[in-house]
Amino acid sequence: MKIKIILKTDRVYKNGRSPLMLRFTHNRTSKLVALGLSVAPCYWDKEAEMLTADCPDRAALQSKIDGTLTGFQKKIKRLEALDIPVNFDTLFEVKTAHIAGITIEQGFNEEIERLESLGKIHSATKHRYALQVLEGYKPTSMAMEAIDLDYLKGLELYLRKRGNKDNSIATRFAIFKAIYNKAVKEGRIETKQNPFSLYQVGSLWAKTRKRAIDKEDIQRLIDLEITEGHTTEYRQLAKDLFLFSYFTAGMNFGDMARLRYKDLIKGRIYYSRHKTQKLLSFQLVPNALQIIGKYSRDNHTQEDYIFPILDRAEHKTAQQIFNRIHKVLAKINRELKVLGEQIGLEVPLTTYVARHTYATVLKRSGVSVALISESLGHSDLSTTQIYLDSFENSQIDEAMRHLL
Repeated sequence: MKIKIILKTDRVYKNGRSPLMLRFTHNRTSKLVALGLSVAPCYWDKEAEMLTADCPDRAALQSKIDGTLTGFQKKIKRLEALDIPVNFDTLFEVKTAHIAGITIEQGFNEEIERLESLGKIHSATKHRYALQVLEGYKPTSMAMEAIDLDYLKGLELYLRKRGNKDNSIATRFAIFKAIYNKAVKEGRIETKQNPFSLYQVGSLWAKTRKRAIDKEDIQRLIDLEITEGHTTEYRQLAKDLFLFSYFTAGMNFGDMARLRYKDLIKGRIYYSRHKTQKLLSFQLVPNALQIIGKYSRDNHTQEDYIFPILDRAEHKTAQQIFNRIHKVLAKINRELKVLGEQIGLEVPLTTYVARHTYATVLKRSGVSVALISESLGHSDLSTTQIYLDSFENSQIDEAMRHLL
């Protein structure tokens, strides 16, 4: 590879100057690279390949020429040292542009857009809220690369001052960590050490109080009479949905809301969990069939929803469906709290208690955790363990009787 500095005199600008260029020659083929400089031909010494002594601004111009030339010479030496053939392809290799400068806001907004496009409105909403929380701490216009251990420590302190509890803080960090790691994986962040590896997000998770109730409590709820004069339009529905969840392997409220008549085939239920897309199927017990029969309409079609939560004609988009489910869920949980108080529960009754209760009752009956996990639609056993106590208090009490 030969390099020569030339003045391209066949091209003359209006000011009488011509462009200076580097001419690379390899295997009898030449390539010109503009230096971005121009001089009048009278100030160029063709033989010496340099500016004449009387050239205006000679020192500055010559410095730029020498700097560019030196840069290419160094690259040639580097290629040779690595035993890489020196040719036009290797010397003028076009590198894939590094997508630098992605901000926290950009990272979150891209993920929010992706989740919304998949119809995962609930997840998108959690990400949007997490972004709002981060904005309250420091401007989210800062580069993702600027995040360090001090930033994360300060964020935890900020969240605690806001009154957030351990699990709430852990949730925000888990979302943030996933966004950061995605940017690293895509090559949009260059980091020597991931700050989230140094900051143990998992240590923030705290055990929540037990949310399951007993079989006797379930029976009291079944026996509870809801009189017309002391109720709201959602109270009976709240009771029925809670029991339906319990009798259908802890079906999530959103999945119950989306349940259609076409999902029922010969006394079995077939549905896909909205959260994980995992397909589930099981035989409907008489109690569940009875609740379905209560809400069945003579003129319904296979596409109609079973429970009076969603309306096919009104709730069409993923956002409309999410908004409606979220609104009704709040009302259902408000009524469940009242029902729980009426049957003497100390634990606030929510739709999620039905799911926990189903899992706990099965475990107490000797059903394996693996089978319970499968019926709940969990992707791994560790998730199921969160629903279950490692040991029941009664088992511990019994064991301690052997101490003396």
